[in-house]
Amino acid sequence: MSDLFEDPAGEPAGNAPEFTVSELSGAVKRIIEGEFGHVRVRGEVGRVSRPRSGHVYLDLKDDRAVIAGVMWKGVASRLATQPEEGMEVIAIGRMTTFPGQSKYQIVIEDIRPAGLGALMAMLEKRKAALSAEGLFDPARKQPLPFLPEVIGVVTSPSGAVIRDILHRLRERFPRKVLIWPVAVQGEKCAPEVTRAIEGFNALSPGGSLPRPDLLIVARGGGSVEDLWGFNEEMVVRAAAASRIPLISAVGHETDTTLIDFASDKRAPTPTAAAELAVPVRLELSAWTEDQGARLTRALGLSVTQRRQRLADLSRALPRPDTLLDAPRQRLDILSDKLPQALITGIQHRRLALSDAAGSLRPAALRRLIAGQADTLSRLSARLAPALGRNTRQRRAELDHRTTRLQPRRLQADHAAAMREFQRLSDRLSAAATAQLSDWRRRIETADRLRETLGYRATLERGYAVVRSGPEVITSKTAAEAAGALEIEFADGRFSIGGAAPKPARKSKPEPPPDQGSLF
Repeated sequence: MSDLFEDPAGEPAGNAPEFTVSELSGAVKRIIEGEFGHVRVRGEVGRVSRPRSGHVYLDLKDDRAVIAGVMWKGVASRLATQPEEGMEVIAIGRMTTFPGQSKYQIVIEDIRPAGLGALMAMLEKRKAALSAEGLFDPARKQPLPFLPEVIGVVTSPSGAVIRDILHRLRERFPRKVLIWPVAVQGEKCAPEVTRAIEGFNALSPGGSLPRPDLLIVARGGGSVEDLWGFNEEMVVRAAAASRIPLISAVGHETDTTLIDFASDKRAPTPTAAAELAVPVRLELSAWTEDQGARLTRALGLSVTQRRQRLADLSRALPRPDTLLDAPRQRLDILSDKLPQALITGIQHRRLALSDAAGSLRPAALRRLIAGQADTLSRLSARLAPALGRNTRQRRAELDHRTTRLQPRRLQADHAAAMREFQRLSDRLSAAATAQLSDWRRRIETADRLRETLGYRATLERGYAVVRSGPEVITSKTAAEAAGALEIEFADGRFSIGGAAPKPARKSKPEPPPDQGSLF
């Protein structure tokens, strides 16, 4: 019997079993996961993708092949060193497949740099990128305060570093210290140091918890891996953005981290950071005393020099009596010349008077009067015709104005004025009547409102007012204490314990008198 048979389409087929796509994909997945359940892969990190889900997708490659890799969110958050493109790493995980795209990938459970060289290469690459952004620019660095009131220290509270810093501060110049405890190595180091720097900056000046004037980020020495938390980008950016001056004291003198470049001042050791933070109190006291002594000596020397200068200048001045000799001599000379000068002045003025009097002879005066008389005669001859012309002109103007004031014209103007006056009088009378009517209506409305709001309207609804003398009784106790009571109803009053008064007759309000017309 042949192992071949004809299928419904008429095509020959073998006796191999048939798989669905899902069955074949699942079989491949089981084989790969069974053979490569736990692997370590060394390679270079290629493409790195970090979507908003928190997972990390990357490629591991060498010069001939590429393997896709994935790290779930929980694994990626626990890594001490985040993978970056171009880093040589050792990845630990398990192989699996992704049926949706028909490819295999490694699910990474741990990843670390492949030796010190990879870490240093990544460090140099990160340093160059952050430096290009200007985070290490010396122009961004702030000056340290000379004598801070409060110092914030970011370090581990259980190490020798904080003891060294506090001991050195007590020796030099005791200050208030706020300690923010953090982990100084491991995966928690970078987030906690970042939160500490940002937390100190978030404090309000003058609040219940004082804001530090200076920050110190400190840690003892260690390997590159131990100090790696201070090379993380988040720590560097927090140090560069700090508004409080920051001293970096991470490691020993030969240790260098990226926070050293972003800080405002780098200290080789934590102890040196304390020395940079505050001056020596005894040295300040000695310097102050020395400056005071120098000031005293300078003042004494200055006073002595000015006294000597004053004495030298006083010797150069002449005596007071010699200062008046020359003015006194000039006064004597001028007093001798004064009589002769007065005589000469009088003679000059007499001569000028004689010259002026010579032009005032009688003949000259007569000639002047005669000239003025001729001028007056000519003007008087011209005066009579001018007055005549002026009189005629004024008489013509008067006649013209008299013509305009004829009786008929005056009567017409008077009639027109009377008609306008009558029209205005009618309008004024109508306006006055309307105004009086409005005022009367408003008064009546106000009076009705007064009657409605008054207590007598309440009495007409069945209520009463109880009085004891001028006082109104509003409680039982007051009524029992009163000697005599007077009760007022709507139609009158009567007394209890006394003679009843006559009922009060309500008087109707008289209407306002008719004002009449104003005209």
